[in-house]
Amino acid sequence: MAAFEGLFALEGRPTAQLIADQLREQIVQGIFRPGEQINESVLASQLHSSRGPVREALQRLSQEGLLVSHRNRGVFVLELSNEDIKEIYAVREAVETTAAEALLAAGEERVKDTCQILTGIIEDMAKQVAVSDWQAIARLDMQFHTAFVSGTGNTRLIRIYETLAAESRMCILNLEVAYPRIDALVEEHQKLLDLLAAGNKAGLLKAIKRHMQTAVDDLTAQRDDKRETVKKTSRA
Repeated sequence: MAAFEGLFALEGRPTAQLIADQLREQIVQGIFRPGEQINESVLASQLHSSRGPVREALQRLSQEGLLVSHRNRGVFVLELSNEDIKEIYAVREAVETTAAEALLAAGEERVKDTCQILTGIIEDMAKQVAVSDWQAIARLDMQFHTAFVSGTGNTRLIRIYETLAAESRMCILNLEVAYPRIDALVEEHQKLLDLLAAGNKAGLLKAIKRHMQTAVDDLTAQRDDKRETVKKTSRA
């Protein structure tokens, strides 16, 4: 239960939302590992909270898909399979494709404002790539895509994407050890930005699809490599 030490005690009466927000960040950062059990009573004690808000927070994160509840066993952090990864990125592709079409249809002013935000994120990403701060890179990666979708102003689209963003950060952080294309991250995101700024709809949609497929290929390949390593170790 060492992971609970990373949580801070909330002053006053903590709300379920505050607890859920804190837990979500711990999960996507990998402090709570995939498959790890979340003990409700221990968590309540750590946060100096009653069990009611903690239970509600766990239910919220279960509804988001970050936690999985097993009857008579408890609540556990989601373990992402290759199929989960493919589903997450397929939905991301669908949402971002819709967002791209909506942004380009919204007019030059909306596109310009969104591009300005994305430019700042890419600049920050380049700085973190230079120092290989993977936690910051993963955060900025999803910040870029979330800002892209947020540029549409479509509240329902944005709400859907927020859940995908949390799951995606879990995926991205798993690539830290052997990510083959860290130097290409800034270039890939800059290309998406340039296509949006140019109003190149066909090129942008194609680039989004390629961006998502490449991520799936990298993620699933690394999971396969890890499984093979485990098999070899167990045989030895």
